[in-house]
Amino acid sequence: MKHLDINQIKEIIPHRHPFLLLDAIEDYEPGEYAVGYKCVTYREDFFAGHFPQEPVMPGVLTVEALAQTGAVAILSLPENKGKTAYFGAINKCKFKGKVVPGDKLRLETRIIKKKGPVGIGEASASVDGKVVVQAELTFMVN
Repeated sequence: MKHLDINQIKEIIPHRHPFLLLDAIEDYEPGEYAVGYKCVTYREDFFAGHFPQEPVMPGVLTVEALAQTGAVAILSLPENKGKTAYFGAINKCKFKGKVVPGDKLRLETRIIKKKGPVGIGEASASVDGKVVVQAELTFMVN
């Protein structure tokens, strides 16, 4: 298994605080897949307004975390060094559970199709083995 810490992740993808939504990559294969984690804490800025009475991580940020995980897989290819992976589409997205402070969000994105600079990733986020988000993410590398 190939592990990446936060500094190594920052060498691959351009995201930075407060929008870097990965804490570690547990395993990855360039151009194929990546498995990462986000440790969700109450100190996340978005919890101040989403929702003050019941803090829940916005689903769109979970999707973004999945996209960043896929970006690690695709941008770790030598030919993509220094490039950015942009969203092309979000399809078949299903929200199946909440993500709250204290959760360790497991993020897995597998690249299932590539043609030139465009590709599709099959993505799944889970907490304690329970899937909370699934989606098909289309990306464009530039």
